[in-house]
Amino acid sequence: MAEFMAVSSLDSTFFSDHEKQTRQSWRRSHSLSLSSKGGPQETDANILPDISDPPDSDLEKANSTEDPKPAFAGFDPSSFPDGGLQAWLVVSGAFCCLFCSFGWVNCIGVFQAYYQTHQLSNYSPSTVSWIPSLTVFFMFAGGPIWGKCYDNYGPRQLLLAGSFLHVFGLMMASLCSEYYQFILAQGVCSPIGASLIFYPAMSSTGTWFFKRRALAFGIMAAGSSLGGVILPIMVDRIIARAGFPWAMRGAAFLLLALLIYANLTVRSRLPPSPKPWSLMEFVLPFRELPFSLVVFASFLFFGGMFLPFTFVILSAQHDGMSERLAAYLVPILNAVSIFGRTIPGYIADKTGRFNTMIITCFLSTLLVLCLWLPARGNIPYILFAAFYGFSSGAFVSLAPALVAQISDIRQIGVRTGSMFAVVSVAALMGNPIGGALVSSEDGGYWGLQVFCGVMMGAGSLVFVVSRWSLAGWRYVKV
Repeated sequence: MAEFMAVSSLDSTFFSDHEKQTRQSWRRSHSLSLSSKGGPQETDANILPDISDPPDSDLEKANSTEDPKPAFAGFDPSSFPDGGLQAWLVVSGAFCCLFCSFGWVNCIGVFQAYYQTHQLSNYSPSTVSWIPSLTVFFMFAGGPIWGKCYDNYGPRQLLLAGSFLHVFGLMMASLCSEYYQFILAQGVCSPIGASLIFYPAMSSTGTWFFKRRALAFGIMAAGSSLGGVILPIMVDRIIARAGFPWAMRGAAFLLLALLIYANLTVRSRLPPSPKPWSLMEFVLPFRELPFSLVVFASFLFFGGMFLPFTFVILSAQHDGMSERLAAYLVPILNAVSIFGRTIPGYIADKTGRFNTMIITCFLSTLLVLCLWLPARGNIPYILFAAFYGFSSGAFVSLAPALVAQISDIRQIGVRTGSMFAVVSVAALMGNPIGGALVSSEDGGYWGLQVFCGVMMGAGSLVFVVSRWSLAGWRYVKV
């Protein structure tokens, strides 16, 4: 059973449908062998050892000494190239995809600050915040749909459609002057395109690597953080020199160039494997307590996690930071998140993913309540942006890993998509609620910061409960 748990924290999000099928018969025969020894029965997601069995201090290892049966052709690790020109070209293209999609979403705080003081200054912070909220919502909500389309048709059509919508949405945003126009262009069209780019890039990369998959995903994921560093600074500088319309066009032209390269290089190693659509495959996982607890915890945590990304610039300016220096807070946050998305993942593979997730989530909560809330100067805000970038980056990489750990390996893609679809609703609600709290405080950010900390703290506690549902209170690797 150890074979099922050898899923790295960066590898856990996406498996192609073809890979899942080839593991099916081996999984069933191995599960029956465990069942005869009193181990777990064959279910949709029960791949952890029975908690009542004597542990060997590591819940991700099994005591069985039975040799595994030979892997089938699509699952055999030797069938993965794990390198070569074509494989690394796919990684480079996926790097560009994440730069353009998740990297753009990471700089939403720049636009909240700009719109609130320029084109949409006559609207409340809560109303303006619907633009970044919709951006995050559409980025994640499409996960189950685009994942299924990828399995059925491959990445080509998805990438082409996403590239057009993302660039077209930003070009149209450069012409906007009314609130509804910004909603349609930047809050709906552009993020739907970004979502269409993000998921196929992640899925395609996984088909080329097995032993070196964590390295490949790490390189690819660095694109999102690098985009979150470069794009906010670029937009801010061009706005100051040439105005907002050309800032949006300049960003759109940059993304267009990168996406042309991505469309030429990103491809799946495996052919599409069409299957009929079924809504129940996304609903059935919620019948299992550990999965439901993980999703609920992620929902609560996500409800507060993006508030600093959106409002840290405005709150810093409110507390006396200059507009020029405040513009660098989001790039600082995203730069440090590069380490937050890689180092905790490596530690989690050694000490347990649930254990690491709980620690980093509580750390994020403490940073919000003990550093952001009382911050009244430049240094506290810069320190908060750096430390929060690290701790929140850990959540992004570890959340899919938790789903993979408690799921049948054939259903990781479906279950991860279901989780992101649920948490996207939290992201949709979080910013408008925070903006309403700012308005109720006459421009103060105390209520927003407390709400952010409480939501993240509640999510951290539910993660503790989800760990308890798997292993009780014993100090073991979970």
